[in-house]
Amino acid sequence: MKIAIMGAMREEISPILEAVGEYSTVEYAGNVFYEAQYGEHQLVIAYSKIGKVFSAITASVMCEHFGVEKLLFSGVAGGISKELKIGDLVMASSLCQHDVDITAFGHPYGYIPEGSVMIDTDEGLRSLAVEVAVDMGIELYEGIIATGDQFVASAERKEWIAKTFNADALEMEGGSVACVCHNFDIPFFILRAISDSADGEAGIDFDTFLQSSAQVSAAFILEMVKRLGH
Repeated sequence: MKIAIMGAMREEISPILEAVGEYSTVEYAGNVFYEAQYGEHQLVIAYSKIGKVFSAITASVMCEHFGVEKLLFSGVAGGISKELKIGDLVMASSLCQHDVDITAFGHPYGYIPEGSVMIDTDEGLRSLAVEVAVDMGIELYEGIIATGDQFVASAERKEWIAKTFNADALEMEGGSVACVCHNFDIPFFILRAISDSADGEAGIDFDTFLQSSAQVSAAFILEMVKRLGH
């Protein structure tokens, strides 16, 4: 099976590249893609750069140019839910774009005509993740992840997103990746490790816990890859 593993930043895929060991590189569409064999699977690994536009480009290339059959996203996020603390893992049940606003035309926040506010992730991949979490002895949370082209470091904005979308975590790429995979009919899974609390201390927390949180997410994603197809 050909599987895409994607992150937004170099730090989010570095642990994965270290784990696979040998890989080749392909430069395409302004990005570098790493191809590797991992067990019985072919992997296409890339970090998109931050934000919805770059992540949509990278996900589209993985689906269309490389022909991946599934896409797994590994990265970090800011926590909204009071249950989530730094280092916790949360998988998206569905994703939305919190910065989409055409309410002036009578639409709800996050809605784009001919689209939907929420896009669900693949149920089978979520079930596999639950099995992995149990076997690894890791507590895995499930919830709505909100995406927007802004690093949220405001308690007021965080509370608005939580109230408007019932979101548990927020980041800057998942919603656009979800849109791409949905349109290409590619099963996808979004996993985030909490790196900050998306409030006034978010910038400090993010820098401190980025690498450790990314490593937690990457290790989990690779365990999922091992079990795919079994």
